[in-house]
Amino acid sequence: MSDETMSFQLTILGTSSALPTSNRYPTAQVLNVLGRFFLIDCGEGTQTQMRKFKIGFSKIDHIFITHLHGDHIFGLIGLISTMVLLGREKDLHIYSHSELQKFISAQLNFLYADKIPMKIVFHPLNFKREQLIYEDAKVSIYSFPLSHRIPTCGFRFDEKPPLPNLLAKKIEEYQIPICERQRIKEGGDFLTSNGQLIPHSQLTVKKFKARSFAFCSDTRFDESYIESIKNVDLLYHEATFAEDNRKLANTTFHSTGKEAAEVALKAQAGQLLIGHFSARYKDHAPILEEARAIFPNTKAISEGDVIQVEKKNV
Repeated sequence: MSDETMSFQLTILGTSSALPTSNRYPTAQVLNVLGRFFLIDCGEGTQTQMRKFKIGFSKIDHIFITHLHGDHIFGLIGLISTMVLLGREKDLHIYSHSELQKFISAQLNFLYADKIPMKIVFHPLNFKREQLIYEDAKVSIYSFPLSHRIPTCGFRFDEKPPLPNLLAKKIEEYQIPICERQRIKEGGDFLTSNGQLIPHSQLTVKKFKARSFAFCSDTRFDESYIESIKNVDLLYHEATFAEDNRKLANTTFHSTGKEAAEVALKAQAGQLLIGHFSARYKDHAPILEEARAIFPNTKAISEGDVIQVEKKNV
């Protein structure tokens, strides 16, 4: 099995806030969960960054858009146009505010008279409560409301735990037939020939702890979403400003590095990533320093960073 299909890995494509700079692109990240690639936000230049960091366009089947500010969506039409030119036929799923469909459809109709080889499926988000928005055999994805100037959602990606291993000594002890073993792995108990019920928990051992990632951008500091990101292994939280601009952060519905760290601490996250830095900061060191004073395991992200969440034993 390839490393790609075993990974829980985040690639950073853009770290800037509304104004791109000469070396920072607007927000975009790609999460690989066991070979499933999810694009989170799609700022201007996303497809260029995908090429630069060797993420194939054909791998992206699901795009998650937090909100409809330009620095989070202006790369979409370019990316979709490239997919059309490459002759993509697979469905492309976009999870966003319902208004995005009008924005994208109008542009595609102008460019291609709506004659494109693939189907774009729009999934409207709920901005009032947490919601399961995607699920397959390996991952569950949730949206949850954030606190920004316009309706905005964060996203949580949960790896599904693998089926446990059957204990060899229990197989032998109770003479468990092959035809029963998969059912027991999936949560079933076992009834012996003499009528004794052996619970699933006594017959199996878990392989490793399932991994998780949460994405929170854009938002001002607000404890209402902490329950939705509780105990994640990896948390990305915007940190647009340093504390000297806390008032500006509050009025623009953004967060400081210190506030991002307070969220990570309250959520008991494993590691905090901060980004979405204002273009006024040529050096994000002050924002990082303020965050680490509250939550030491903090990293200020840069374009091209790859963060791997390793497997941990239960």
